[in-house]
Amino acid sequence: MLSPFIELRRQLHQIPEPGFQEFKTQQLLLDHLAKLPQERLFVRTWRTGILVYIQGTNPTKRFGYRADMDGLPIAEETSLAFPSQHPGYMHACGHDFHMSIGMGVVTHFVQQPMQDDLVVLFQPAEEGPGGALPMLAAEELQDWKPDQMVALHIAPEYPVGTIATRPEILFANTSELFIDLLGKGGHAAYPHQANDMIVAATQMVGQLHTIVSRNVNPLDSAVITIGKMEAGTKQNIIAEKARLEGTIRTLSADSMGKIKKRIEAVAAGVENSFECSVAIDYGSNYRQVFNDPPLTIEFMDWLRDRDNIQLVECTEAMTGEDFGYFLEQIPGFMFWLGVDTPHGLHHAKLEPDERAIEIAITTITAYLRFKSDKK
Repeated sequence: MLSPFIELRRQLHQIPEPGFQEFKTQQLLLDHLAKLPQERLFVRTWRTGILVYIQGTNPTKRFGYRADMDGLPIAEETSLAFPSQHPGYMHACGHDFHMSIGMGVVTHFVQQPMQDDLVVLFQPAEEGPGGALPMLAAEELQDWKPDQMVALHIAPEYPVGTIATRPEILFANTSELFIDLLGKGGHAAYPHQANDMIVAATQMVGQLHTIVSRNVNPLDSAVITIGKMEAGTKQNIIAEKARLEGTIRTLSADSMGKIKKRIEAVAAGVENSFECSVAIDYGSNYRQVFNDPPLTIEFMDWLRDRDNIQLVECTEAMTGEDFGYFLEQIPGFMFWLGVDTPHGLHHAKLEPDERAIEIAITTITAYLRFKSDKK
């Protein structure tokens, strides 16, 4: 018989929704919350997110756990018997796992309260446009703000039963990058009368890829990726417009600022060289996930005494996560949860091992109770 939280994960997996459009997801979670004992449980909604408050028996602190909710615009290619029912969208980053684990944490502490209070945040729009910052600023959260925050992210590369984390930087600063070039189109037979934005765009891509190697300290880490280019309408028409889409990722905030200045300098050079206009949009920007060192070290030391967990002290990742904004305001940490699948995050064939759900619920609830009992 399936655990209720694995069953919930399967239901959530079938209804992936984009950021701030998680209407079915929100309702499904609210339906589950309504079935729980209500004596210590308080629920608020914010946009398509949910805030859950569980009153402790003798509170002196307030802990927080965050689970993100949105899916990705990826057409699913798994062999699962419960695939996405939203064509072109998929839970390809494990947010269905994160929510199910969050509901397991809520259920445990509603049924077996700890001394301290707990707030579980089901946060929309992690993948974009970014739900953490507006949720932090929301009126609904102000009198429920935790004193300490915890979150996790599934990790395909680690076996089930593995937790990986580290003090200080875990995930990088990230920024989206959108560049639009506008010149003059024309007939392929008369290139001298036009201004080819395909040529301008390819020149710009080449220059962008030299920014890190010639402007960032080799001992630092940064990467610019152009993952999409659009230009042209037909083989015999010189392109009037081109669009580049990509990301910037850095381990330091200083490097992010420096890279953006160099991108703008490259854009100005392309404008002069090709007599065109270049517009830059940085889209969503995510702050680095900086794990509070004392809290993270304490958590890692606590994990070493648990028989069912293999602890790994990992290196930094260039992954982006808007949980970093929570950690700017509230001390806490994030960790990787092993789910043992050959396909990586944001892959159409991602099939995480569901055994990790119960392991995560047991670990998080035991850790929070340990913290609550520690006076």
